[in-house]
Amino acid sequence: MKIDVVTLFPEIVDFPLSKSIMGRARLNGLLKIGFVNPRDFASDRHKTVDEKPYGGGSGMLLMAEPFYKAVQKVKKKSSHTVLLTPRGRVFNQRISEELSLKKHLILVCGHYEGIDERISCCIDDEISIGDFILSGGEPAAVCIIDSISRLLDGVIKRESREEESFSEYLLEFPQYTKPRVWKKQSVPDVLLSGDHKKVEEWRMERAMEITRTRRPDLYKEYLKSKKLNR
Repeated sequence: MKIDVVTLFPEIVDFPLSKSIMGRARLNGLLKIGFVNPRDFASDRHKTVDEKPYGGGSGMLLMAEPFYKAVQKVKKKSSHTVLLTPRGRVFNQRISEELSLKKHLILVCGHYEGIDERISCCIDDEISIGDFILSGGEPAAVCIIDSISRLLDGVIKRESREEESFSEYLLEFPQYTKPRVWKKQSVPDVLLSGDHKKVEEWRMERAMEITRTRRPDLYKEYLKSKKLNR
């Protein structure tokens, strides 16, 4: 997969995605991340990309033209262009799976007070990572790229993906490792039994219990999915 990030601050995205699993995926050619800086397309000698908004208001608004040109620089017929904005559809595992099937993604990161509304002419999708405000779209881009990349073949083991939270509307079951007893807390006996069927049943029961208690909204979706698959 190729992902191009349109951003004034590429280092905010590049550095965290150069470590650990994502770093290895990039090194092995499973994931390619490019960066386009709208400042390179500014028309004046000061490389200005922001201005005061019409109608007044605090802060500075990013101009449409530099961002439009930055998107056009890397856009292809197969591209899917996403604007990262608080008013977009809220990102979840289903959207991650949807985006992981795209051949080429362009993630557009706003900053300051956002981007001139007219940038929508080159945008296919708008996504938010939650109901809170960030200084810019860069941290959101990191979250989305990390989530999508885990779904690509060869990045992590398929079994690991299938057991993770949200894969089937359920939060992940509790997990334990050595030592067997820590601060007077013991590992559940069933996990030491060697009975794989009982272990799977225990894990499913715990996952359902945790989801029902902590995320009743997800639990409702899980019950709906089970009815549809009958």
